[in-house]
Amino acid sequence: MIKKDQILYRKEQKPIVFDTFFNKTKKQKPLVIFCHGYKGFKDWGSWDLMAEVFRKAETFFVKFNFSHNGGTTENPIDFPDLDAFAENNYIKELDDLDAVLNYFLSEDSEYKNEIDTNNVTVIGHSRGGGISIIKAAEDSRITTLITLASICDFGKRTATIGDLKQWQKEGVKYVLNGRTKQQMPHNYQFYENFKTNETRLNIEKAEKSLKIPHLIIHAKDDPSVKFNEAEYLHFWNPKSILLPIENSDHVFGAKHPWEEKSPPKTLIQVIEYCIGQIC
Repeated sequence: MIKKDQILYRKEQKPIVFDTFFNKTKKQKPLVIFCHGYKGFKDWGSWDLMAEVFRKAETFFVKFNFSHNGGTTENPIDFPDLDAFAENNYIKELDDLDAVLNYFLSEDSEYKNEIDTNNVTVIGHSRGGGISIIKAAEDSRITTLITLASICDFGKRTATIGDLKQWQKEGVKYVLNGRTKQQMPHNYQFYENFKTNETRLNIEKAEKSLKIPHLIIHAKDDPSVKFNEAEYLHFWNPKSILLPIENSDHVFGAKHPWEEKSPPKTLIQVIEYCIGQIC
């Protein structure tokens, strides 16, 4: 069963749009929650096809848009709401992930007969990997962590650094989206929120504190997030598993839009490694 563009409404917060992929059997399955990265969204590239592979492997797979990623409930693809994008920050993304976990692990969840609440995996790609690491260190409900091309330090990202005086003076700075050609705004609150929560947002500290399995998958030739960031994660947590991927990139051969009927071969390999860690 595939249910697209469901909406999780929250009091005094922006709603979250999500998809579920699972076989309706009333047999409880591992819950897998996928977090997209910076300038990403749940319907990017071949993420739907990836979700299908997880469904066929008898997991309950969820992917969602962070509430301030720039999408809307009417149009969750790309970035029609740049005002929301400008107001995003790491804490909001952590809150979003918490809301998704709460929804699916609730006793009142409509999916409770399909989900094994003792088998919960979070998969994070790129910036979503950093969010997943922080959340996994904080939340004992998460039993397995998988990161794909994850960052290792929020403080070094282009969204966080730059000409701080100019940013503060103007109140906003812009980052070009090379694919859509949009100038994507970051309000200065992003930096202020990061500094206020810098201790909580320390990925090194979170990684060192992990008590659950962590599978780190990263392309050795990743041009966007260098492979040494994966090596740092593995160094901080020697019990983690580091899986280098040869001859690939930040999205394991995918692109947007993806018009083929199956994921790229490298991404299929990555998905198989993930499923092997979960099932």
